[in-house]
Amino acid sequence: MTGVDKGLRNETGGDVDGESVDGGNENGRDGNSVDERWRQHWGRPEEALARAVEVLRTPRPHLMDRLSEVVATLVPHVAIAQLSGICTYSPTLAFGPPELTAAVSGLELAKLAETTTSATADGRAWQGEAQLAGRARSVVVVTASASDATTAVLVLVRDGGAEPVAAGALAVLQQLWDLVTTHSHHRATDAGPTHAAASRASANARARAIAEFTGSHGAALTAILAPLRSAALDDATARRAATELAVTALLDLRRGADLDRALSEEPADAAFARLDQQLRPLLRHTRVRLDVAPPAEAGRSVPADTAHAARDAVRAAVLVMLEQDAVTRLHVSWRFTGDTLRAVVRDDGPGLLAADALAVHRTADRIAALGGRCAIEAVPGWGTTVSVDLPLGLPEHPRVTDPLDGLQPRELEVLDQLAQGRRNRDIAVALHISESTVKFHVANILAKLGVSSRGEAAALAHRAGMPGTPALHVAS
Repeated sequence: MTGVDKGLRNETGGDVDGESVDGGNENGRDGNSVDERWRQHWGRPEEALARAVEVLRTPRPHLMDRLSEVVATLVPHVAIAQLSGICTYSPTLAFGPPELTAAVSGLELAKLAETTTSATADGRAWQGEAQLAGRARSVVVVTASASDATTAVLVLVRDGGAEPVAAGALAVLQQLWDLVTTHSHHRATDAGPTHAAASRASANARARAIAEFTGSHGAALTAILAPLRSAALDDATARRAATELAVTALLDLRRGADLDRALSEEPADAAFARLDQQLRPLLRHTRVRLDVAPPAEAGRSVPADTAHAARDAVRAAVLVMLEQDAVTRLHVSWRFTGDTLRAVVRDDGPGLLAADALAVHRTADRIAALGGRCAIEAVPGWGTTVSVDLPLGLPEHPRVTDPLDGLQPRELEVLDQLAQGRRNRDIAVALHISESTVKFHVANILAKLGVSSRGEAAALAHRAGMPGTPALHVAS
């Protein structure tokens, strides 16, 4: 028996084939506190099924934190991570303390899955100590096959002194993970054209980036090893040659980082100058005066997407303000407040601009997608001020999700028909289902989208760009 096999058998209190699911005889069937605790929360089938449904309804960006919350009463843990080929552009997800989850790599999870699969009798659940995020940690590892070719692994990191997980709890965790991965596999298989195209594009970009870095790093390591392995060089010459190659590789790495920064960031003064050039033509045939105040920190850089969003917001605000009467002056400024870029547009108009004035340009959606916020302050008789705050860094836990992500494939089909203005009877005929089934799906759709009417649901479908919805055209 290998060390891993022995550790698994000792900690679960039973064989890994799942024959003993009551926690073994670790402390006796009636006195096993570990076994009793998980059964209090998962012992009744209806409660276990309700928890499983709760996980399945969760959109993928929130899956790990919700799964962690649900299984906490089954397997207490401090962090959770998964590696799955179901989502090709983002196969690794983690939730827990940032200092721990940031150090967990997909390669580590893959190695852990291979080790536990080969070491356990059924190739599935395992608990013990393993190397993860730089040191040995107490973990529970569960693998599941969502298809013949796709294997997903779930890793729960536990406190070092935590009691072993009861075999029954491991069995329930295994079934829950099988259910989650199977559900995710079907969702990926049945994904609509828009989602599938976005996933493919993201996966291709990720693959190209990994291939480029892998190739350059592999070439550098090979070049460094060549003089060290050469029998024609003495030790001093080999070390000198390897050192020169390593320095060159590090310089190339720095150049690559500088190039990436140049492509993904803009100097603040240059970004504002571009905005100034874009605004001047808008005022060319008006009597409105434009005053600009560029950011004081001219040498500071701004992420490209932040600069684009800031310029877009300012242009939208200027266009809306120019539609008012009696506007004679506009003032545009950018300034940095900590790690935030603030763009401000002020006018001397009537001060009657509505709070949702920028919604027509979809500017508010773009600002929200970057974690920013927009405020419109209108004072009658004094003018209007539009303020946009955009973070310069990425949010700690991005939560940008598709509003339709929580819908099942059949619900998406019903929503697609609903967004085209069709009645329940017509939808039933088109989808070959009963009218009562259509009503059931419509009720679920409204509940999941958090709307109260079919019209609101249709509007969400239009904004999400659902393939079957007719395009919205604005008359020119």
